[in-house]
Amino acid sequence: MKAVYASAVNHDDPLSVLAVGDQPEPQSRPFWSTVSVRAVTVNHHDVWSLQGVGLSAEQTPMILGTDAVGILDEDIPGKHGLKAGREVVLYTFVGTDGAGVAPGERRTILSEKYPGTMAEKTAVPSANVFAKPSNLTEIEAAALGTSWLTAYSLLFDAAGVKPGDSVLIQGAGGGVSTAAIQLAQAAGLEVFVTSREADKRAKALKLGAHAAFEIGVRLPSKVDAVIESVGAATWSHSVKSVRPGGTIAICGATTGDQPGAELTRLFFQDIRVQGSTMGSREDFARLLRFVERANLHPAIDSVFSGLDAAPEAFAKMIEGNVFGKIAIEL
Repeated sequence: MKAVYASAVNHDDPLSVLAVGDQPEPQSRPFWSTVSVRAVTVNHHDVWSLQGVGLSAEQTPMILGTDAVGILDEDIPGKHGLKAGREVVLYTFVGTDGAGVAPGERRTILSEKYPGTMAEKTAVPSANVFAKPSNLTEIEAAALGTSWLTAYSLLFDAAGVKPGDSVLIQGAGGGVSTAAIQLAQAAGLEVFVTSREADKRAKALKLGAHAAFEIGVRLPSKVDAVIESVGAATWSHSVKSVRPGGTIAICGATTGDQPGAELTRLFFQDIRVQGSTMGSREDFARLLRFVERANLHPAIDSVFSGLDAAPEAFAKMIEGNVFGKIAIEL
C-alpha cells in the first residue's frame, strides 16, 4: 500500500528523510481493527519523528501520522460494535489501558511503536475506533485525534476551567491553539489569545476569541488559566498573566523548552503548572459528543490532495505560517 514514512531520521533536514512509497499493509491481530483512510492531518509530532525525537533510526522505516478519519473495514464484534462501512475517527494512543496489547505495555502513539495513519490503511485497537461526528466533513474530522483532543484535555482536565472562567491561549494559529479557542468559547469561557501577527489575531477573533494581543502585552485582567504550547517565547508572559492560584497547562514548547522558570513568582503566587499529552480515551469520547452537540468545526488551513503531496504539506508545517490544520485527503 502507499504510505508516507520516515526512511531514516535527520535532525537538521527532516524533509530529506520523508518518503512516499510502498509499505506493508496492517497485519490482522486479535482485538484490532483496520480502517481505510480517507484523510489525515499533519502534526508537529510527525516532524519531530523525522528529526529523531521519539523515533530512533533503528525503528525506521516508520509510517507517520497520529490521527485519521476513514471507513471501517470489518465489523467490530459486540452489542454496540460499529459495522463495516461506517465513517470513523481514531484514538491513536496505544497501551494506556491494555486494550489490544499486553497489560502494562508502555503508552505510545501511532508512528512510535506501531505504524501510523498516513497510509491507505491503518490499524488500531478496536476500542480506539469511534463513529465520526455527523456534523463534520471528513477533512474536519481528521483534525480531532491529536490537536483537538490535546486542547480538550488541556482546558478541562489539566487546567480544570469552568464556564465563566477566563483563559489565555498563547500563540494563535496552531492546531492546538485554534481548537482551544473554539472549545473554550463554546464552553462559556472568556478567551484571550496572543500572536505576533495581526492577521492571525484577526482570524482568532473571528474564530471566537474575545480579545487578541501581541505576545507579551499586559492583559486587561489576570486569567484563571493559560494554555501554553509555545514555550520559551511566551513562558514569562504566561507566568505574569495567570492569577494567584491559577494554572498554566502546557503541552509543548515549539520555541524551546528552556525558558527562565521564574520560580519565585510560581511559588509565591501558588501558581500550578500542569503538563498534558493528548488525553484519555474517555476524553476523546466526550470531545466527539461536545463537537457534535455544539456544532463545532475545526479550522482548516489548507488541504493537499493525495499522499504524494505529503512533502509539500510537511514543508508548509515546518515553515510555520499556518492558521488551523494542514490536511491530506486520500
